[in-house]
Amino acid sequence: MISGSIYALLAGCLGAAASLSAKLTLGADYLKKICEAGLSGTSREQHDETTVCLWLHMPLRALCVGLMFLCNAVMWTFFSKALRYSSSSARATATTTAGNFILSAILGKLIFGESQAVLYWVGITLTLCGLLLLHGSTPESLPQKEAKRE
Repeated sequence: MISGSIYALLAGCLGAAASLSAKLTLGADYLKKICEAGLSGTSREQHDETTVCLWLHMPLRALCVGLMFLCNAVMWTFFSKALRYSSSSARATATTTAGNFILSAILGKLIFGESQAVLYWVGITLTLCGLLLLHGSTPESLPQKEAKRE
């Protein structure tokens, strides 16, 4: 059986993937630049590369929109399972958030060349410290009801 933490991490990763798909869909011609970079190694002329990428641009955007919706749907499924199998909803939410933020930063650096400010990493560190506290604590057991007196 997969624990709630694994489901929460998967939900966070899928949330980051959905954000990546949205940024590729609505961003400033990222897909066109990726297409041109992919075709630059071929022996075609520059004019042919631009024409192919202009034609391929719209189907790639449609694919990214579909991926965004698919990732969001599966993310909510995993998050629901994380809530079901976790001992607390705070633990599942914090794990999902941490996974999403960390993977979003990594994908932003790898794909878009973004760099995050120090404050972003301070926030991630504080989130991870809180997550460690949540995962290290044991859930309180409810007090047992006293037997009814007759």
